[in-house]
Amino acid sequence: MNPRLDQLHPYPFQRLATLLADAKPPAALPHISLAMGEPKHPAPQLVKDALCANLAGLSGYPATQGTPALRQACADWAERRYGVKLDPASEVLPVNGSREALFSLTQCLIDAGGAAKPVVVSPNPFYQIYEGAALLAGAEPYYLNCEAANRFQPDWDGVPADVWRRAQLVIVCSPGNPTGAVMDLAAWDKLFALSDRYGFVIASDECYSEIYFDSPPLGGLSAARALGRSLERLVMLTSLSKRSNVPGMRSGFVAGDAAVLKQFLLYRTYHGSAMSLTVQAASQAAWNDEAHVESNRAAYAAKFAAVLPLLSPVLEVEMPEAGFYLWAKVPDGDDAAFARALFQQRHVTVLPGSFLARDAHGANPGRGYIRIALVAEQAECVAAAQRIVEFIQTQRAATPA
Repeated sequence: MNPRLDQLHPYPFQRLATLLADAKPPAALPHISLAMGEPKHPAPQLVKDALCANLAGLSGYPATQGTPALRQACADWAERRYGVKLDPASEVLPVNGSREALFSLTQCLIDAGGAAKPVVVSPNPFYQIYEGAALLAGAEPYYLNCEAANRFQPDWDGVPADVWRRAQLVIVCSPGNPTGAVMDLAAWDKLFALSDRYGFVIASDECYSEIYFDSPPLGGLSAARALGRSLERLVMLTSLSKRSNVPGMRSGFVAGDAAVLKQFLLYRTYHGSAMSLTVQAASQAAWNDEAHVESNRAAYAAKFAAVLPLLSPVLEVEMPEAGFYLWAKVPDGDDAAFARALFQQRHVTVLPGSFLARDAHGANPGRGYIRIALVAEQAECVAAAQRIVEFIQTQRAATPA
């Protein structure tokens, strides 16, 4: 067995299952789960129609690079969304969802054969694929704490020079999971300057970019354009899962530096990760349509508008810049105990923030927070919020003055 497998940590939902294993919630209350970031809105009819109309594609082997039509649809969407004109032949590559691509891109990029151990820099809290991909590639994860004092943004100035010298990959998640924070242009400018100096690749995970409530969040491609830069050492990853409510389709694309994508295509050819022609046709339909995305965005906005006024009086929580999570500070600072007691007393599941982070630089930046995923239908989200309020009020009433 690969000995690096022993370095992997339990996934957050494994830890949550263990935390709740012997808890006995009230049977009279139906369970409401706000723990997993799995979209629950219906898949768009145009995607389902495209799948059904292209079942003949199941009879053929797909090319790893994807069809020219899908690559063009992805490039057209990127131009509409980010104002960046991409070459669909060399700067766009379809992938089986951003999760698969984040993992395989890391395996492709990391060179662990040198004298110094390579480093992958990632935000903390983080999507655990970042860490697992780094460990299995033979790299050392460097956790960059994202805390309230810095608007939940990574502090690039806080990374030591010896870490930058070993850094081969920096993973950005903007809008952030779990905080919803969006990197601004000044932060991008600083990160690009560091990439120029030290030579690392930037992988910008933007799978939440289309769930926003005001203006479209800045992304890596649009930041490079605004700063008059090329796409050298920059790769953006995006997905249809959240944007179009089709997580089961496992469809997205990467875009950016043609030299990086050329090697990534070679890696993927051997990795055997081509997207089904049927899924490619449905993906093309999804990228070419914005009406269903606008409807989806409005549904999330309505849920935030209904839930936040209920929770704000009892929790430290604010409207995120983007995404479908609330990052809420719990009253007593013990996120795991809060999540367990909430489940046991009100049959609502949320994810402890400390499960999404690592102890780094003297702190676990997720400790004291819970992640609430507003993925269920609005009525269910409101019911869950009301139960959370009742739970906190009961806890306060039971606490001696």
